[in-house]
Amino acid sequence: MNLVEELKSLDVNDVGRWPLPFRVAVIVLAFVLVVGIGWYYKINQDMAPRLQRAQSDEQTLRVTFENKQRKAANYDAYRAQLTQMEQSFGTMLRQLPGETEIPSLIVDISQTGLAAGLQEKLFQPQPEVPKDFYAEKPIKISLSGGYHEIANFVSGVAALPRIVTLHDIIITPDNADNFDRLTMEVTAKTYRYLEEEAD
Repeated sequence: MNLVEELKSLDVNDVGRWPLPFRVAVIVLAFVLVVGIGWYYKINQDMAPRLQRAQSDEQTLRVTFENKQRKAANYDAYRAQLTQMEQSFGTMLRQLPGETEIPSLIVDISQTGLAAGLQEKLFQPQPEVPKDFYAEKPIKISLSGGYHEIANFVSGVAALPRIVTLHDIIITPDNADNFDRLTMEVTAKTYRYLEEEAD
């Protein structure tokens, strides 16, 4: 009897009467199947979180790589922009008065008000306020005059060779009957670069 006929003659309900090689083959096949399924689930349970972490890391690394690649592609443009910013910063620093120039700048602000035709009611320099890399020198000013004179003063301050900014501007009429005569209260601020002191 050949192998195919023997397989056909086997009774599935009576495995105990099968020839020994067939019983061993079924036991080995069942064992391999059970071990294979158990191994697959064990590996799958252990490796699935690691696989998910690896996929998440891959996405993060891909985004990081794309950002760095974009920056690397624009490196020359960034260098040129940095050089331009350093030049602009240097130009702005030169517009800040030095410690020895502050008194003459205060005089220039006062003269600008007088040249505009305004009457000085108050011109009071305040103590210097140190900031991160610069110091702020506020000056409380109260001037009286017409609208055009006030506009000329503001324009004159903007035209000064050093940086001066105007803050807390309050313009009120001198009296309720005459709106042509105004009083402007303002805080003018000039700035000084602090690294000069280390030189």
